[in-house]
Amino acid sequence: MADEVTSPSTVAEALAAAVALGVDRLDAQLLLLHALGRAPHDRAWLLVHDTDAMSDAAWASLAAQLSRRLAGEPVAYLLGTKEFHGLDLQVDARVLVPRPDTETLVDWALQCLEDRNAPRVLDLGTGSGAIALALQHARPDAQVDAVDASADALAVAEANARRLGLPVRFAQAHWLDGAADGYAVIASNPPYIAANDPHLPALRHEPSSALVAGADGLNDIRQIVQNAPDHLAEGGWLLLEHGHDQAAAVRQLLESRGFAEVQSRDDLAGIQRCSGGIWRAVK
Repeated sequence: MADEVTSPSTVAEALAAAVALGVDRLDAQLLLLHALGRAPHDRAWLLVHDTDAMSDAAWASLAAQLSRRLAGEPVAYLLGTKEFHGLDLQVDARVLVPRPDTETLVDWALQCLEDRNAPRVLDLGTGSGAIALALQHARPDAQVDAVDASADALAVAEANARRLGLPVRFAQAHWLDGAADGYAVIASNPPYIAANDPHLPALRHEPSSALVAGADGLNDIRQIVQNAPDHLAEGGWLLLEHGHDQAAAVRQLLESRGFAEVQSRDDLAGIQRCSGGIWRAVK
């Protein structure tokens, strides 16, 4: 393992040693910067300073992090931060690591809010606060509410909001229990992985309650789709992130409940990652 590798003498040798152990090069760069006390976006620094001396203390710190990464722990947990929609969020094992895919959901929500003044928005299952905070940052005039069933997750989200100076209102609740009404957008990245999904072991370091949703992965989405109309304004949108192969099933749930203009949006990889529809009480 990493702690068994001879201490490298330069920054470049440390990076090479990390990659030789089997750590992805980008991950290795981020962890090396962290061990050297540099910011994660400062990768150009590594090129300029590749011949700088690598201290034993810095290598010991990096070696410990590399061992944890090789055991499958997400880089974001090791760094303690993750960039999302232009915001630096603090994250740890109490919350899921925000994924770039979820920025698709945020961008769609912002489009739905374009012609609305001081809209009300609800983020269900906020986790680190990523969706709610990104929306509040982009739309300072919006009233953004966010809920999560986990008190631990809310502690992370509230700390992020305080640090970023964003006035999102947080509450502990199970999905829409006790929620207000009149929201222009309800957005959610709920658990959507099936209980027997073969990818789950690779996600063992993240909270399973935020990942798994029954035999087909749609239990929570079904509940949200069923109850959301009671909390949407006339012409309000429900937007849901889901798995790579669930778009058709989620669209069917939305259509069956009576949503209109039901559609899906692709993520950066061209995968249908989000589905949603508009609620019109007057048909």
